Amino acid sequence: MLKSKVGYSTNSNAYTSSKEALLMASEGLTNPKLVFMYSSVVYDQQELLKATSDLLPDVPIIGCTSFTGVLTPDGYISGDDGFIGMMALADDALSVGIAGLPKTGDARLIGREVAKKALKHANRSDAPKYFYMVASPGEEESYLKGIQDIIGRVPFFGGSSADNSISGEWSLFTHEGAFADGVAVAFFYTDKAFANEFTGAYKESNHVGVITKVDGKRGLIEIDGKPAVKVYADWTGTEADSLLGANLLAATITAPLGVKDRLGDLVAIRHPMSGNPDYSMSIGNNVAENTAVIMMEATVDDLIDSPYTTLEKLKSKLDKEIGAYHIVHCGGRRAGIGDRIDEVAENLKKAAGDVPFLGVFTFGEYGFEDDGNNTCGGLMLSFSAFEK
Repeated sequence: MLKSKVGYSTNSNAYTSSKEALLMASEGLTNPKLVFMYSSVVYDQQELLKATSDLLPDVPIIGCTSFTGVLTPDGYISGDDGFIGMMALADDALSVGIAGLPKTGDARLIGREVAKKALKHANRSDAPKYFYMVASPGEEESYLKGIQDIIGRVPFFGGSSADNSISGEWSLFTHEGAFADGVAVAFFYTDKAFANEFTGAYKESNHVGVITKVDGKRGLIEIDGKPAVKVYADWTGTEADSLLGANLLAATITAPLGVKDRLGDLVAIRHPMSGNPDYSMSIGNNVAENTAVIMMEATVDDLIDSPYTTLEKLKSKLDKEIGAYHIVHCGGRRAGIGDRIDEVAENLKKAAGDVPFLGVFTFGEYGFEDDGNNTCGGLMLSFSAFEK
């Protein structure tokens, strides 16, 4: 039987905060196999890991820094002096292989190496049933390709590390240490069921265009042969100059771009990060020429309500007793929700009932839909359920 428990702390001392959260998360659990950990950038991450190593030296840790706080059954946990959330999983029928590597070269090659390292840690040579990935923002798709070069297409979930100011202060970590740029994975071996609900929960507008020019993988230069920012300004009835710089990031939280998968099952959200002087856009995930891009729409009320409906859909996917939920919620959506974030926590508690959950606010979300490819997006929700 899978057992899980959530702990948290807002103590200003990193070591003490980590200790308090871990004691809370591990209380009553025998032989935890994994601890998810999400923390504030205010802390010295190595001090957090020192505390977990001192208390439970044989339990692997994986996670990242989270934007402004974490979501728990006791509410939204945050603090100017620091915050941390942990969820421990214990199940005799579960084995986990965890590995992390800082980026030292080609991201796809690093993905291959981290997969090999995780297999070794699990003492396995076969592919896991599913896996978790956390990476720094920037090359998530390349890390994913490298991992899948080794284990094939295996269902996955996770998200990208975040900070409080989009200034690159983020970290990701395993029990072996923390680093700013790279990737980490947890390979899950179990006979029990797993489900993921991956959605932007936006509605499609009537504004659709073809990407006709890109720069690299994340520079959107033109839509329908015209500067991307000017096209978006026409779609939204705004002035293009008002969307330059970070103004575009804020404006697109409730009206981002989306790209539909080949079967139409999933619209992966593409969050414009900045409007450039030449009216091109910098995008938070990869885009490709000669593919359609859709303007998506949602209200702030929709952003608040969607975690509840997403968890309800997830529950219907796993027709078994659920032992834990893992919640990946975009940090951009959280910024758009603002002071109403407690409503999100209350809605999640209502949907989850007595099942423990832990939520992180990320700068990139990962998941899949039906038999589609594993996908990285932004402004999305990736909710996962583990059979009890």
